[in-house]
Amino acid sequence: MLFFKKCAKIGEKPIGNKGREFLEFSAFAAQICAMLLQKIIRSCFGCLAVLPLVLYGQNQPVPVADSTHTDVFLEELLKQHPLYFDSILAKKQEYNVQVIYTKIDRGANGIAGLKHYYFNVNPASYFNPATSVKLPLAILTMQKLAELKSNGVDKSTTMLTEKAYSGQTAVLNDPTSSNGKPSVAQYLKRMLLVNDEEAASRLYELLGQLYINQQLKEKGYVASQITERPGANLTEDENRHTNPVKFYAPGNKLIHEQAARFNTAPFTVQPNDWKSKSRLSLEEMHSILISLIFPNKVTSAQRFLISDEDRKYILKYMSQWPTESSNPPYIDQPEIYYPAFSKYLLVGLGKDSVSPGIRIFNAAGEADGSMVDIAYIVDFDKKIEFFLSAVVDTRVDDYKAVALPFMNHLGEVIYEHELKREKKIVPDLSEVKFEYDGR
Repeated sequence: MLFFKKCAKIGEKPIGNKGREFLEFSAFAAQICAMLLQKIIRSCFGCLAVLPLVLYGQNQPVPVADSTHTDVFLEELLKQHPLYFDSILAKKQEYNVQVIYTKIDRGANGIAGLKHYYFNVNPASYFNPATSVKLPLAILTMQKLAELKSNGVDKSTTMLTEKAYSGQTAVLNDPTSSNGKPSVAQYLKRMLLVNDEEAASRLYELLGQLYINQQLKEKGYVASQITERPGANLTEDENRHTNPVKFYAPGNKLIHEQAARFNTAPFTVQPNDWKSKSRLSLEEMHSILISLIFPNKVTSAQRFLISDEDRKYILKYMSQWPTESSNPPYIDQPEIYYPAFSKYLLVGLGKDSVSPGIRIFNAAGEADGSMVDIAYIVDFDKKIEFFLSAVVDTRVDDYKAVALPFMNHLGEVIYEHELKREKKIVPDLSEVKFEYDGR
């Protein structure tokens, strides 16, 4: 149960004379019980607990459990391929290697049954999530637009970003769009197709730091926080301030205005060494992706409030190859934006082509030596589907020599395992099959 009350002492403060309302969440000792329950479920059933956890109070730190979980099945599968994995697994702690594989078996009614396997997964082990934050940012942006629908705002509405504080920049046009005007739809495309950091920053500014993190915790994702504009070298104070935003209808008619905001709430995720840094638990990101692909596999309290149309818009551009996009014009830059661009698992070492039946719905990023990829991988021809998420932190920018081969071979090994695995029900994958821009 979640109690709330209006509060003007903590939270997000508009800059100016606008009214303000804030939510302050009450604390519950049951948080500890929920964490213990998750651990018991994993030990007994090898399952990823996706039920939302009870929330801590707004001003109280959220403890991130420092414990590692490994399933024998996944560990043994990796050990069967020493050529690929021996050297990196020997340094699994040093490299903070974490893997989650989810097997999907469909029932006679088509509903997916999920079985989760872990290798060295520890929510307390920090890694830089980089542009993998695009997954929650995209979903929360669609939820925000649903809240603004009554004002006439949708993803295609012209959105102008102004500046009001140190480190902020304004955006009044977008040369990649067909009409030259910025919009959420175009920002989402740019962010989902090629990890465009500026586009991700604009959505971060639209949402505001407080909204992002309140929503994550409200849905039960207590080990994750997003506190920085992706790719921007700004101070903690500058990231707490977000820009004024205006939406215009055709004819240059202002239909909604959002004042500059300042998040006064303390960051609640421990450990304190990284308290002001963005962090995403691999397990929670894996769960967020599952909730996007299979909304019915999580409780109603954990679902993000977006329409099926908006959900499919995200899925389409998560899985479209950049070489299929003429708007933005990535199709004209195949030497930079090749088909497998930012698809590390399974296809990361192959720039030129990808098997035509394969689609990868993913959120990936690399920064400060960390490479992370959270993916739902589908082969329409061979009727294969599975979830696979992984992170490896080489501590240096050694992506090509260490991290990328690991990701690619990990995807290959799981894919080959899926090819051999007998399935009683052949999955109907039409729900995630899209007509892409370049076809």
